Amino acid sequence: MRLPDVAYHLYERRLERSLASQRMPRHIGVVVDGNRRWAKLAGAPTREGHQAGADKILEFLGWCDELGIKVVTLYMLSTDNMNRSGEELEQLMGIIANTLDRLGEARNMQVRPVGALETLPEYLAQKLETLAGRTAGAPGVHVNVAVGYGGRQEIVDAVKELLLDAAGTGGNLRSVAESLGIEDISRYLYTRGLPDPDLVIRTSGEQRLSGFLMWQSAYSEFYFCEALWPDFRRLDFLRALRDYGRRQRRFGA
Repeated sequence: MRLPDVAYHLYERRLERSLASQRMPRHIGVVVDGNRRWAKLAGAPTREGHQAGADKILEFLGWCDELGIKVVTLYMLSTDNMNRSGEELEQLMGIIANTLDRLGEARNMQVRPVGALETLPEYLAQKLETLAGRTAGAPGVHVNVAVGYGGRQEIVDAVKELLLDAAGTGGNLRSVAESLGIEDISRYLYTRGLPDPDLVIRTSGEQRLSGFLMWQSAYSEFYFCEALWPDFRRLDFLRALRDYGRRQRRFGA
């Protein structure tokens, strides 16, 4: 092992040990950004960037499992991304499908689709639903796969479902409006039943949410990393966790 590699490894181990005395997030949201730019900088086809990003997802989830992170939500494909060129979108869908197969092979992750499945090709929507059923109750990391996801659309869908349920039990709009509270909306979100994200990480240097978990991230801590997603290292992740552990969470106070 080269001397720089030894130094890197030692620093990573020291940083990980320092996290033992800090609180850890239960739920981490990740905007996996930078695959296309990574491919461009490498002089490679866009597809290779998306594949490198998919490989990093599997690696990242392994880190989370090792560190005891219980829930991870991965922003893999937004509703806005659905407007990309047909060829790139077809390649990306195929890579996502392959990634889902690899997640299923791991056998220790509970996978849940988060998004509007009706916007996806039928084969991909079916794969997500099948994987969710097959991995239900798995003991490891709970992985929310945000594909065909839009934060505004999630809130719209939640309100629609709430109103339809109320109508189905004989309720009326006035009574629903008068009694409506924050928890009522939360019970109809795609992530219902799960804790809100404590930490949201975005790679590639961009400092915006792009509609990711808009409702759920109201009191989340944010960490923006310059590394493009395929270049995101375990050391970068440990630094994000260290930064989170040092913050004083105020929850809006």
